[in-house]
Amino acid sequence: MKPKLVAFTGAGISAESGIKTFRDSGGLWEEYNLNEVATPMAWEKNQGLVLDFYNKRRKQVLEAQPNNAHYALVDLEKKYDVQIITQNIDDLHERAGSKKVLHLHGEITKSRSTLDPSLIYQIKGSEIKVGDECSKGSQLRPHIVWFGEMVPLMDTANLMAEHADIFIVIGTSMAVYPAAGIIDYSPQQIPKYLIDPNDIKVKGIANLTIIKEKASIGLPKLASELLK
Repeated sequence: MKPKLVAFTGAGISAESGIKTFRDSGGLWEEYNLNEVATPMAWEKNQGLVLDFYNKRRKQVLEAQPNNAHYALVDLEKKYDVQIITQNIDDLHERAGSKKVLHLHGEITKSRSTLDPSLIYQIKGSEIKVGDECSKGSQLRPHIVWFGEMVPLMDTANLMAEHADIFIVIGTSMAVYPAAGIIDYSPQQIPKYLIDPNDIKVKGIANLTIIKEKASIGLPKLASELLK
């Protein structure tokens, strides 16, 4: 049985593929007010604006390509049972070839029913329009966890962390909860790695090695070591 390697990825890994992050300088929240495009209230107020925001983001995602960090995680599958928990809503992990990806905050390439959350559809093309309906006749919305909504897969992610033999954090500020607390569920004794070029403040995490580099540089280096 292969050892379990859990990778927790954030916006930093996708930023190198040209997908804008939310919180960095020049990020999306400098262009948009999150309260107007990424909350249930925003959806109730102006569906067209919300759909337009995500349609633009979806086009950006479809034009982007996986980078060396995404491919490094695929390489690690040669030796490890690699399970990815991602905060990202893009599909770059899947396009790189990763087999086990848990999207905490939803998937931008999918839509879902506003009436029945279990009705989820792959989007054909790049847009959801006002008037696009599910099989039960209700408007389709982006398959995204908005601010103010529950994160339905948190328990699954925490359970994955509990069973990890190695835990790697890649390209996340570790500032958005509840997701930032996932690493706390990993066993104290296992090796943990944090790959990010920024100064991330972390306290009380045992056996943590910090690799202060971009994901596309730091992760392939680490993968090479772990595959030896």
